[in-house]
Amino acid sequence: MSSHPSNSPQTLVLIPTALERDRMESIGDLVGEPGWIHLCGFGPVAAAARSAELLARLQPARVLLIGCAGTHAPETHPVGTAWRFDSVAIDGIGAGEGHHVLGPADLGLPQWTEDGEPVHDRLPLDGGDAGLLLTVCSAAGDEPQAERRRARFPDARAEDMEAFGVALACHLARVPLTVIRGISNTAGNRDKGDWRLDEALTSALALAREGL
Repeated sequence: MSSHPSNSPQTLVLIPTALERDRMESIGDLVGEPGWIHLCGFGPVAAAARSAELLARLQPARVLLIGCAGTHAPETHPVGTAWRFDSVAIDGIGAGEGHHVLGPADLGLPQWTEDGEPVHDRLPLDGGDAGLLLTVCSAAGDEPQAERRRARFPDARAEDMEAFGVALACHLARVPLTVIRGISNTAGNRDKGDWRLDEALTSALALAREGL
């Protein structure tokens, strides 16, 4: 995959890591996707900062974030599939830990407020139908940690580490964001022998091409 700068309104395609980009390049191009392809960085802070910089500089008409994620719902979002999510939340902003986390709404401290509209821990995404994606600062290290996250966000279908950061940057820039994630593993399973990264990214690329 390569960058294609242009003077016309185009799509900014964001990929979190060089690992995901390189694996997708070995699978195939985002055929027909006009625009730019850039890394946004690993984790929500890097993704938000990098996305904001690219949005200001390139002024795209829309953004697509594509990469891998861990499933919280293997019965409906199994490993090896890919999904276009309709909303994103973030875990870890607030106070406390474990079963005693208080989020921004609990504290009465929205992450951002503009024109009276607060952003607490959720944002909508463009064009999705696959439920909630949960952004985390560190991937679930074991099943108990994954289960605690499911208790706090029972509607979360999968977890990633970048989407909310990108979504907040796009929200502030008023640019629509689509998020496609291939399911590479079950959240909390750190045994990479069980992961199916290439299958997940192949599915993600196929889903992205459907919307081109």
